[in-house]
Amino acid sequence: MDAIDQEILRALAVDARASYAELGAIVSLSAPAVKRRVDRLRDQGVIRGFTVRLDPAALGWRTEAFIELFCQGSTSPATMRAAVEHYPEVVAASTVTGDVDLVVQVRTRDMRHLEQVVERFAAEPFVVRTRSTVVLSALLRRADLPAD
Repeated sequence: MDAIDQEILRALAVDARASYAELGAIVSLSAPAVKRRVDRLRDQGVIRGFTVRLDPAALGWRTEAFIELFCQGSTSPATMRAAVEHYPEVVAASTVTGDVDLVVQVRTRDMRHLEQVVERFAAEPFVVRTRSTVVLSALLRRADLPAD
């Protein structure tokens, strides 16, 4: 992947609907040349798909939080994933190092809804306890982009 591919990826992260001609104007290539590069990046698995970025608040999901789950024993990542993937409020979930086993990012309608989600997590059979942190302001959100 060269600098032109990286610039194409940055432009697609800003607007996945950009035409090959628009991308070509950004990177000084013809539309067919850009298409060949995008096709190659898709074939290589660098680009897995094209998507839309939604505004969660506009959809009624106004509260965001990170919930830390402390699990009993050696709960497997597969068990954790099977539990959290059923929650429509979950945006992301990751196993982590340290005393916490799983960090889950959630979006909810309001604080009461968040409380219900935390209670449901706490009721999971492998969860010993939870700790929550409510997001006050999302200061920076980046698309998955290659580093310069």
